[in-house]
Amino acid sequence: MSGGFIQPGPRLGNQYRDDAVLRAFLAWRMPAEVLAGVEAHLEHLGERARGDFLAMAAEAEAHPPVLRPYDAWGRRIDEIAVSAGWRALERAAAQEGLVAAAYERRQGPWSRLYQGSLAYLFHASSAYFSCPLAMTDGAARLFEVHGSGPLREEVLRHLTSRDPDEFWTSGQWMTEKIGGSDVSATQTVARPRPDGACELYGDKWFSSATTAQMAMTLARIEGDPPGNRGLSLFFVKTRRPDGGLNGITIHRLKDKLGTRALPTAELGLSGTEARPVGERGRGVPLIATLFNVTRLWNAVCAVAAMRRAYALARDYADRRQAFGRRLIDHPLHARTLEDLDCEIWGSTFLTLHLLGLQGLDEAGEADAGCRLLLRILTPIAKLYTAKQALGVVSECLESLGGAGYVEDNGLGRLLRDTQVLSIWEGTTNVLSLDVLRAMRREGAGEALEQDVSARLAAVRDPGLGAARARLLERWSTCRATLSGLDAEPDAGQQRARSLAFELARIYAASLLLEYLQAVPQPRAAPLLRFWTGAG
Repeated sequence: MSGGFIQPGPRLGNQYRDDAVLRAFLAWRMPAEVLAGVEAHLEHLGERARGDFLAMAAEAEAHPPVLRPYDAWGRRIDEIAVSAGWRALERAAAQEGLVAAAYERRQGPWSRLYQGSLAYLFHASSAYFSCPLAMTDGAARLFEVHGSGPLREEVLRHLTSRDPDEFWTSGQWMTEKIGGSDVSATQTVARPRPDGACELYGDKWFSSATTAQMAMTLARIEGDPPGNRGLSLFFVKTRRPDGGLNGITIHRLKDKLGTRALPTAELGLSGTEARPVGERGRGVPLIATLFNVTRLWNAVCAVAAMRRAYALARDYADRRQAFGRRLIDHPLHARTLEDLDCEIWGSTFLTLHLLGLQGLDEAGEADAGCRLLLRILTPIAKLYTAKQALGVVSECLESLGGAGYVEDNGLGRLLRDTQVLSIWEGTTNVLSLDVLRAMRREGAGEALEQDVSARLAAVRDPGLGAARARLLERWSTCRATLSGLDAEPDAGQQRARSLAFELARIYAASLLLEYLQAVPQPRAAPLLRFWTGAG
């Protein structure tokens, strides 16, 4: 068959220059001299995100990891072969400073926002190499805060290196057969050695980034009590000096719904040498430092997935002809895309704001209120953006019709991959209960209320008055709901999820109102309508 109509496929432009939301937030919040110093790199990464990163990711997706349990002579080797594209993404991540930028702190308290923006631009073109980077970043922060001595220096040097030959990635071995989110059920045993190290014995049910050079894991030192209080934190080098695995057996690679280029395995630990990190029996509170960073990455990846799907759907709508005109000229289709865009604005502002708070904390400039905000907004942003990403990506796929449902264009893979974001680093329900706990027991609710109230009080533009009033109403309802939950613990659990989602929406909307007052713009009306019901 030749000639006739050929449907135009969606195309990507520079992923920084074309991203009005990211550029708007950075121009609003980042000091002009800081932005001027990093913008060339952001543009450079935006170009790679539509260019060679995509080619590397395509190669990695076409050649997923393969486990070779034995060599030709029957020796157990448990070698995971990964593609050239996957290895190229690892080298590029090191060279571009996708972890290092946060720890070099050349931008002071803005370093985390800069690094998070790099991760945002990288994620959707990375075949989920963003996963090992998230765990690497989390491990680096953990060692920066809780590490000590020569081990701290060695690990930080490798995790934050820009030299691909020196750069390490880190795994995270938490999940076991008996428990996923319930780490208190951990059955891995640590047997102390005279030299201060331990040997680990047990099984790990999920280990993403299995090819990493190191991992962080929880285990119970023999004789320590059951439950969270008996767990200690350990550092593991995955290989011995001779290159062999460190008492690790790889049972199999997981056959997953998505993230198929990412090697995820079931592991057996039998005499695995491990070094304790931090105080004995304090593994769970220590590992929270790592989770705070990986949950932040989760939110960054979620909004990046939304943005990529929307970029493809919008480009397609601008050029695809149907019923005698472009898709974008059909009012219902235009309104659908407008709503998706509005969701992306609020979710992205929430995430980038959280990056800013993390940067203040890491630079030593956060006060107690800022740290409490960071404590509660981290699970809120993670759970909210993960869920919204799935809906946005699905809607964008649908907007391409049947063409969106075929594998060639990558939207199906993006949808499958995005599903994992509501599972990794704590499911929606687990994090909703964590939000409730932070409000009830840690004073985070008061810090959140003070922050939102101060932001809304500063909104004086008459054109934003109706939106401000509606948010104040909704915030009052949240306060009443929380007071009622204190009297009914079981009811509190049942309503924790809806409360967490409403807190996310109110907070994102308050950021947008603050922005619209500072930077008035034509698109205020749809944002106000979508996020507050006003305008």
